[in-house]
Amino acid sequence: MLAKLFIKSVIHYQSYRCQDKQLRSYQQALLPLLDLTIRKAPLLALDLEMTGLNAKSDQIISIGLIPIINGQIKISQGKHQLIKIEGSVGQSATIHGLVDADLQQAVSLEEALQWLLTEATGSVLVAHHAPLDLSFIEQALHKQHQQKHRLFAIDTLQIEHQRLLRKQPMIKEGELRLTNCRNRYNLPHYDAHNALVDALSCAELLLAQVSQMGGLDAIKVSELIR
Repeated sequence: MLAKLFIKSVIHYQSYRCQDKQLRSYQQALLPLLDLTIRKAPLLALDLEMTGLNAKSDQIISIGLIPIINGQIKISQGKHQLIKIEGSVGQSATIHGLVDADLQQAVSLEEALQWLLTEATGSVLVAHHAPLDLSFIEQALHKQHQQKHRLFAIDTLQIEHQRLLRKQPMIKEGELRLTNCRNRYNLPHYDAHNALVDALSCAELLLAQVSQMGGLDAIKVSELIR
């Protein structure tokens, strides 16, 4: 209850002081979704590919989005956006598979943020290791608007962390990686590694987790969002 009140108060405060109309609309649309069940709330699985893990010095290369509506993953509505960066992707290409030539027709970070907010307005974000992805988006918004904004999402990594601790006293290194989490629910393995595939992987993991926790109609957004 306290977490829910805290999140609502932060969103209220941010929407009140936010100078950007689009971001304010996104925040205001999120508030009524907190009280809905996972089945009833429109969800949007999110994944980013970056040049590194430091939101202050590294850059977003791509964003993948997959909607979850009425508890069903809408693969056909998935979207993927490539983003121009300053300099080269460097050694990060070995992780995400994108090279500099792939980004020649990409959109600017500003355009990508506008696109992301448009797609996300009216939905609850879902991500695996959400604090990492959100930190990059928050940093980009701060740079663009000169205001700090805290974003919230359902974090499948955090859900799995809590579930594992109920079964075992310690969590081994690597147990919370997306692939290893999916393996525990017998979800399929995907060879491709990009933001859209990882967003799909995250969406599938969330539905599997919620099913084990009581079902889509038993869990509210406010119980999972952080």
